Amino acid sequence: MFRTRFLLCRVLFNCNRQVHEMVVLIVGLGNPGNRYIFTRHNVGFMVLDIIDTLVDAVLEEKKSSWGILKKLRWKELDLISLRPLTYMNNSGEAVSKIVSLEKLKPEEILVIHDDLDLPLGRLKIVKKGSAGGHRGVQSIIDALGTKDFPRLKVGIGRPLKGEEVVDYVLSPPYPEERPLFRAVLDHAARAVEMICMDGIDKAMNVFNGLLIQDQST
Repeated sequence: MFRTRFLLCRVLFNCNRQVHEMVVLIVGLGNPGNRYIFTRHNVGFMVLDIIDTLVDAVLEEKKSSWGILKKLRWKELDLISLRPLTYMNNSGEAVSKIVSLEKLKPEEILVIHDDLDLPLGRLKIVKKGSAGGHRGVQSIIDALGTKDFPRLKVGIGRPLKGEEVVDYVLSPPYPEERPLFRAVLDHAARAVEMICMDGIDKAMNVFNGLLIQDQST
């Protein structure tokens, strides 16, 4: 499909800049349907929405029963974004399909997802690891047969008002959190940009440990 142009882009890119492992596929996790659009569990979809506004062009879009694929031109790079439509707990079905079609290696995949164990205002970029209880990530691990793919974890924190966790993640942020939530999504999109352009190590140094604050006041 898009693979030939990606490989050519890598050659040109790495001739002029420091060689690093390149991300090809950006996966934003979430649930399809209007009822889930602004919920905490859909931060992956929301970050991809912002990325759509940052890239130079969305060259192609394809929707199937298992996902929405977009071919992106972002500076020197041609990339693919994926919003799985299989619902969160079956995200691996969609990811494994595009990985097979494009013959991708695990390290070429970046998965963006929410994280209960990170407070709102924090991001964490990792190169690999366990699912940490996240069923969407676990589905991808099971489908690919490996834990060795990068993730961008977007902190949403734990419930503060007595909700069950499932209700919390499937609800929008508290009204008082929404300005900070938007700032976190913007920073997450910029973190993806740095991962793709400059490599995961530089992005980890910049964004891991960064405390994001609401700048609207």
